[in-house]
Amino acid sequence: MGKHKRIALLLLAFSLLYFPPIHAQQPTAHDLAQRVDRHYNQLHSLKAQFTENYEGMGRVRTESGTLLLLKPGRMRWDYSHPAGKLFILDGKFAWFYSKGDPQVQRIGAKQLDDLRSPLRFLLGHTQLEKEIDHLAATPAANGGFTLAGVPHGQEKRVQRLALTVTADGTIAAIEIQETDGAETRFTFTDEQLNVPIPAATFHFTPPPGVPVVDAMSTE
Repeated sequence: MGKHKRIALLLLAFSLLYFPPIHAQQPTAHDLAQRVDRHYNQLHSLKAQFTENYEGMGRVRTESGTLLLLKPGRMRWDYSHPAGKLFILDGKFAWFYSKGDPQVQRIGAKQLDDLRSPLRFLLGHTQLEKEIDHLAATPAANGGFTLAGVPHGQEKRVQRLALTVTADGTIAAIEIQETDGAETRFTFTDEQLNVPIPAATFHFTPPPGVPVVDAMSTE
């Protein structure tokens, strides 16, 4: 190898050592929030599988099922484990029922303070930066990102809400840390966009003989 080639290689090695390649700049919280907004604002409906992990108050619980969303304002969490557990938001009321319960709980949608409702903002015109205060972004595993802050209006109950999002704005997981130390994590897979979902899917009829009790907001 000639002298000039050796010098060129040494210079190249030196430049790589002290001046590493510039990687793509990490998107800001504002950029990622807008990607989430664009991804979900174009949707009419959504179907996904979910896993719900809870840890707190000395208990650990894992549940799973199917999530259905239909604009405007309708949501259904249909649990397969445990089978028969159901949470429905029909646009006016939220309904809570598990097979074998002595009563059905109902609460007005505007009064709803439930940890399954952070995705509720996706049922309208999403503006993530208005829904989550002090929003910040950090890198996450598999090329994703974490968007974290405090959900607006839920400061007394939730101290941190973290969304794991892909680069295109899809929400892969939601983690909720409550002020009492409890943590709940929802993980979403097999997302299907704009699938046909009959409106009747979000209509709840109480089982015969089971009374409906109007629950009070926890706020």
